[in-house]
Amino acid sequence: MRPPYHRAAALDEVLHRAASLSARTMIFDVEPLIAYWDTGQELLDQGIALVLGEVAAVPGLQVVCFSTNSARRPSAVPAAEGVHVVYLASAGKPLRTTAYQGFPRPGVVVGDQLATDGILARRLGYTFLLYDPRLDGLPVGPRLMAAVGRLMRPLFFTHRG
Repeated sequence: MRPPYHRAAALDEVLHRAASLSARTMIFDVEPLIAYWDTGQELLDQGIALVLGEVAAVPGLQVVCFSTNSARRPSAVPAAEGVHVVYLASAGKPLRTTAYQGFPRPGVVVGDQLATDGILARRLGYTFLLYDPRLDGLPVGPRLMAAVGRLMRPLFFTHRG
């Protein structure tokens, strides 16, 4: 059976969907939801703080994980009351899953790429929330990965809105 995926174009949609799924774990791909590609340290830190400030709207949430295949890291991993916060740089998505194994279920992976974030969600048995905003100036690599993902999506996931 193919797991579900849901499409969201903004953070408030992501949080609403996670709440409706009673998510106890949320794994966020860093680029582009937290900070755009090739942006500086300050924007990364601000993006993490913004998301952590908003996740309070998700009742029962226990773990928030920020995961990126890049080497970029925040200045410090901030704390959030009642939520365990994890940041994984050079995460090796979707191949490496060990770091996620102890996270409580049910969970969601929020990301823009089926080939990394979506397959990670599938391997973990989590719901995939496809972050799909209309972005101008999308780098070539993510644009090509998104095109491949659109072709592969029906093979891996059941669309649920």
